[in-house]
Amino acid sequence: MDTAAASAPAASGTVPGPPAPAPEPGGAQPAGVLTMVGCGVSNQVGAALGSLAFPVLGPAGVVAIRQYVAAIVLVAVARPRPRSFTARQWWPVVLLALVFGTMNLSLYTAIDRIGLGLAVTLEFLGPLAIALAGSRRRVDACCAAIAAVGVVALMRPQPSADHLGMGLGLLAAVCWASYILLNRTVGRRVPGAQGAAVAAGLSALAFLPVGVVVVLRHPPTAGAVGYAIAAGILASAVPYLADVFTLRRVPAQTFGLFMSVNPVLAALAGWIMLGQDLGPIEWTAIGAVVTANALSIAVPRS
Repeated sequence: MDTAAASAPAASGTVPGPPAPAPEPGGAQPAGVLTMVGCGVSNQVGAALGSLAFPVLGPAGVVAIRQYVAAIVLVAVARPRPRSFTARQWWPVVLLALVFGTMNLSLYTAIDRIGLGLAVTLEFLGPLAIALAGSRRRVDACCAAIAAVGVVALMRPQPSADHLGMGLGLLAAVCWASYILLNRTVGRRVPGAQGAAVAAGLSALAFLPVGVVVVLRHPPTAGAVGYAIAAGILASAVPYLADVFTLRRVPAQTFGLFMSVNPVLAALAGWIMLGQDLGPIEWTAIGAVVTANALSIAVPRS
């Protein structure tokens, strides 16, 4: 499986990405590179802003609002016609909706427990595993070993380790890998972005009871709702629309290479906006995962 394509969905559980059109001739254009940088920063800043609403809404409440925003954006853009879907089209769409919601909920709960940088790093193992799966290249075996060292460093036993949070980060990784595979199946069976839009809509409907419970148990403040909506816009709507622009101007390999630095951007956003400090071991582990993904993409396939 193409590594760059596997890395294309933005980190932190964004909406299902648009189909990747061929980039315009001439390699990576400055406008595309700037958009790609802005998209990565927007994604992680959005996740950090969502974290600020946790004390009032909790991770589930923030994710619920994110799902609503994602559904509104995708349905408005794709204008799906679900009544025309066949049974063969419906089942991967329903599974995608389930994975989409579970991915975001597990990631945001992990962020609440272990911090933004570590949670995103663990989640990033999902697309990395997809990229390395089935490969017989020696470089990919080395990449897998490098990533494994990083994971062991992150999850090393210690009295303060939050193993539940780490487990949720790994669950988010499994969901992201499943999301990539399902999104490709949906893209082949359903025209345009209609399948992704319907999946986002179904996921939003599933989170309606969550939103009701959150409102009844913990009346939200305007600030908390604002943070959650900002997270939905910056980490869902902006990446989706930016990817449509970027993938027309940046080669897939360049796009995939940049996506591999999202764990670093997440760690920086957590440090600057949330005061989540990381030690040398954590930064080394994040660097190992980023290096493994970057090497796998950068080394040409024979």
